[in-house]
Amino acid sequence: MGIRTFITEPHAGGGMELRTMRTFVAIVELGSFVAAAKALGLTRSAAGKALARLETHLGTRLLHRSTRTLSLTTDGQYFYERCVQILADIDEAESSVRQDNPEPKGTLRLTVTSAFGRIVILPLLNEFLTEWPELEIEISFTDRIIDLVEEGFDLGIRMGDLPVDSLMVARRITRCQHFIYASPAYLQQYGTPENHHEIAAHQRLIYGLQPGSGVWQLTGKEGLEVAISGNRRLRFDSGEAIKDAAVAGMGIALLPSFLATDDLHHHRLVKLFPNLSGKDIAINAIYPNRKHLAAKVRRFIDMLVMHFPS
Repeated sequence: MGIRTFITEPHAGGGMELRTMRTFVAIVELGSFVAAAKALGLTRSAAGKALARLETHLGTRLLHRSTRTLSLTTDGQYFYERCVQILADIDEAESSVRQDNPEPKGTLRLTVTSAFGRIVILPLLNEFLTEWPELEIEISFTDRIIDLVEEGFDLGIRMGDLPVDSLMVARRITRCQHFIYASPAYLQQYGTPENHHEIAAHQRLIYGLQPGSGVWQLTGKEGLEVAISGNRRLRFDSGEAIKDAAVAGMGIALLPSFLATDDLHHHRLVKLFPNLSGKDIAINAIYPNRKHLAAKVRRFIDMLVMHFPS
């Protein structure tokens, strides 16, 4: 856990003071009242009283205390995460006022789809962190639908068309195409289909567990539309699992190009009918609709746009 610079000026507003919030965050991140008090220029007693006042104000216990350790309660964990975000936003707001081109600071909370995140986004993070040393990143790899605001994420990377939502902004960063792939071992054992009609007689690896899933809608030269159906005995809810099954010789798969690139390069997969492709899928950066976009979000989106030229 990174240690931020702690500011000790009192907050002039009513209710909970920012100084109290910063004291709580310092206690959590430094692991003791003594270390937090030293970082903030307080006495150990003052830090302890600040936490006690905060717990009284909130009406809940934030930390479990023992003679040797401190640990967050469930309420404490939630409140800590929100405090970190609030303090980072305040620091960034101050920087925005002081200079025209603020350096991103704090923690960027990012959620990405599992396969695209692991294969495409993850390799970009080291360069981004090197360029912006004051920034930390928390990243969640998941294919489930995320409420960015409710779960406290700054930015999401999602594939496919998105529903219209006035609370969210979507910016397309790139598109990907789907192609048909099979392993050399599968083709050697079962034969290579000579045209797309013959695929129906092969074992197809299907994405989607719903009863109606399984028809591949493809487009050929001059916009010719092709529908491929047939065998659908193996169905998955993971694109990566389909790719692994295809490499293992379990069937023919329709995969996004980014997922198959490495296996194609190392001859673990073969592209069939390269003139046939699935519908272009948009890959979007989505973020809450705010008047002022945080520098950490703007910089990350700029990096993605540069990496994926139009």
